[in-house]
Amino acid sequence: MGAPFDLGDKSVVVIIGTGASGGVLANELAQKGVSVVALEAGGRYLPEDYTQDEWASFGQLAWTDARTTSGDWRVAKDFSGLPAWIVKAVGGTTVHWAGASLRFQEHEFKARTTYGKVDGANLLDWPITLAEMEPYYDLAEKKLGVTRTNGIPGLPPSNNYKVFEAGAKKLGYSQVHTGRMAINSQDYDDRTSCQQSGFCFQGCKWGAKWSSAYTDIPRGEATGNLEVRENCHVAKIEHDKSGKVTGVVYFDKDGKTQRQKARVVCVAGNSFESPRMLLNSSSSMFPDGLANSSGMVGKNYMRHMTGSVYAVFDKPVKMWRGTTMAGIISDESRHDPARGFVGGYEMETLSLGLPFMAAFLDPGAWGREFASALDGYENMAGMWLVGEDMPQETNRVTLNTDVKDKWGLPVVNVNFTDHANDIAMRAHAYKQGQAVYDAVGATRTFPTPPYPSTHNLGTNRMSENPRDGVVNKWGKTHDIDNLYVSDGSQFTTGGAENPTLTIVSLAIRQADHLAAELGKGNL
Repeated sequence: MGAPFDLGDKSVVVIIGTGASGGVLANELAQKGVSVVALEAGGRYLPEDYTQDEWASFGQLAWTDARTTSGDWRVAKDFSGLPAWIVKAVGGTTVHWAGASLRFQEHEFKARTTYGKVDGANLLDWPITLAEMEPYYDLAEKKLGVTRTNGIPGLPPSNNYKVFEAGAKKLGYSQVHTGRMAINSQDYDDRTSCQQSGFCFQGCKWGAKWSSAYTDIPRGEATGNLEVRENCHVAKIEHDKSGKVTGVVYFDKDGKTQRQKARVVCVAGNSFESPRMLLNSSSSMFPDGLANSSGMVGKNYMRHMTGSVYAVFDKPVKMWRGTTMAGIISDESRHDPARGFVGGYEMETLSLGLPFMAAFLDPGAWGREFASALDGYENMAGMWLVGEDMPQETNRVTLNTDVKDKWGLPVVNVNFTDHANDIAMRAHAYKQGQAVYDAVGATRTFPTPPYPSTHNLGTNRMSENPRDGVVNKWGKTHDIDNLYVSDGSQFTTGGAENPTLTIVSLAIRQADHLAAELGKGNL
C-alpha cells in the first residue's frame, strides 16, 4: 500500500477518481516519484469479489446515487434516474467497460474543419492532432495489451461474432474482425488470457481484461508514492485569495468532513461528477463555479449516438458465450456526408444476459411480441451501434438544487436532446445493422433504443481559445494554473470510437506534462 500522506501536506497532487484517467494518472505520476493522494467515492472490489449475476453486480458496482434527467432523449423516459451506467469503485468504469480500444481517426480531431458548420451543433477542432497523440496511443496500447497491436493476436471468434461477420461479408463490408480489445488473447503483463466466460460488464473474474483497479492502482501504491482513499466523496475544491486551488474538502468513509491540502488538483470524475465538483465549488471569487469564466462548465455533453440491433435465427446462437463485445465492423466509421449525416459509426457485437435483455430489449414492453422475442433468446445475436454525436450547448449537466445526495450536495441534472445529425445516423445504423442479420437469414430483427450504458464525454471541453471551453491541450483549466481536468469530460468532440483508449492516452500525456511542470517549479 502507498504511504499515508498527511492531510496538511501541501506538496501532494490530489486526483479525484481512479478510473481510466485517474487511475492511470495516479500510477504514472507515482512511477515518476510524485506524491499522489487519490480520492475515490466508491469501495474497492477485486476479481474475487465480482459476481456473475447482472442485477447483483449492478448493485455492487454501479453509481446509483440520485441524478435527474430532462430533454427529449429516450433514456429520460425509460431510465430517468439513471442517465448513465457507470461504476462507483476503485478502478471506476474500467471495471465495467467492454474493453474496446480504438484510436480516433485524424479527421475526428478536426471536426469543425472537416464537417464545416452544422446547424445547431457547437463543433470545435481539438487543440491537439492525431500526430501529437500517436506516441501516447502507442504507450496506451502497450499498457492495456490491446489485441491486434504490438504483435498481440486477436481474440477468438464467438458464435455471436461468426453470425455478425458472415452478414457483414455478404453486405460487402471489409473492415470486420474480433476487435482491438484490452482483453488478453494470451498471457500478458502478469494477467492471464481470456477464458471466454462472458459477464465482461460485471468485472472480469479472470483479470484478463485491463482495469486500473488491479493494474495501475496497485502498481502505483507499490512505489510508496500513491495513497488511495476509498469511500471518500468530494464536496468541494478550495482556493486562496490569488485564485489558486489549495486542496479538497471531502466526506470520508465514516461521513466525517476532511480537508486534504494540495499542490495540484486533478479532477477525474468524468462528464457528470467533474462538472458537478467544479460547479459545487463556487465562491465569491468564482460565483459560477471553478474554471467557468467561459460559462462552458457542464455544456456540450455528448454520449455518442447509440442503439442496438438484435436478431433471431432458426438455429441456436447462444450469444452469451464468449466476450461481451469482441467484434467490430468499421466500414461505416468514415466521414461520408452522402449518407445524410456527418461523422460515422461503429457496429460492435453485444450480448446481454436474460435479466438485462428483459429490462433493455424494449423498455416497458409487455405482451406476446415481447415474450416471443425473449423465447427466442437462445437463437438471438446482437450488436451495439456507436457513433459520433454532435456537441450542443443545450445538452448539458447542471446542478439540481431541488435534489440533494446523502451529503446534502445538489445532484446533477442531465439535459439531452438528439441533434438531427444523431437521428439521421441512428436511422442509417439501424437499417445497416438489420441488413447484416437479414443477409444471413434472420427471422426477426429488433432495433432497440439507447440504454443508459453509454460513453459520457464533453462538459469540460478542451479548446485553443479560453472563451470556447474549459481546459487547454494539457487538460489544465484556462482559469486556474494548478487545477486540471483529466477525464473524458475534456473531449472537444466525441469521434465514432469507444473513448477509453483516448482517455488513457491523454492521462499518460498529462502525467508527462505535470511531472515536467512540477520539476520546473511552475506549479
